[in-house]
Amino acid sequence: MSMTILERLEAKGLRMTGQRRVIAEVLGDSRDHPDVEELYNRASDRDPRISIATVYRTVKLFEESGIIDRLEFGDGRARYEDADRDHHDHLIDMTSGKVIEFCDPEIEELQERIAARLGYRLMGHRLELYGVPLKRA
Repeated sequence: MSMTILERLEAKGLRMTGQRRVIAEVLGDSRDHPDVEELYNRASDRDPRISIATVYRTVKLFEESGIIDRLEFGDGRARYEDADRDHHDHLIDMTSGKVIEFCDPEIEELQERIAARLGYRLMGHRLELYGVPLKRA
């Protein structure tokens, strides 16, 4: 089983204040892709003393430490997710902003074939699809 965000931060030797711990727990509990404002709202529900500036600084520290990934889906907001999650791609609903995670073996194989055809061994990728819901009759 992989380590939690909090365990990985401690393993890296980062100083864990109470507020950093709360923010790490909020990130670890998130099943969506929260931005800093949403992280602040969730963290301040747990500890009202947390400021938005603390959340910004902490998110930057966690990102620079490789604990979380920054995602930008073209809506002007940086969103975050655990960097140690299983591989997945994203479909962004352009009408609602909802982010849907998916993994498709056919897409994975196609990317490998394309890289090989171009003379490369694929080491990683990030796929983001942007769409609008199909109208239902």
